[in-house]
Amino acid sequence: MATDLIELKNLGKTSVQWLNAVGIRDKETLEQIGSVEAYRKIKTRGFKVSKVLLYALEGALLDAHWNQLDPDLKAKLIKEAESNGQRQPEN
Repeated sequence: MATDLIELKNLGKTSVQWLNAVGIRDKETLEQIGSVEAYRKIKTRGFKVSKVLLYALEGALLDAHWNQLDPDLKAKLIKEAESNGQRQPEN
């Protein structure tokens, strides 16, 4: 199945394969699910991932290199990803 995910910044063959394995096959689905939930799905599936994947997914949605994400945003993403599936309230 063709995918537009490989065209997104930060995503390569392996990360796209992981996304496909958890049912995320296009940018629209990734946008709907969000980077944190996509990361959780991949991690739950048993793939060995680091927090860089989380940053890469968010960067792909923002069209920004993962290393250029604001440190506060990175911290927020990690906090959300490590929570028990509960979205953190916006302040």
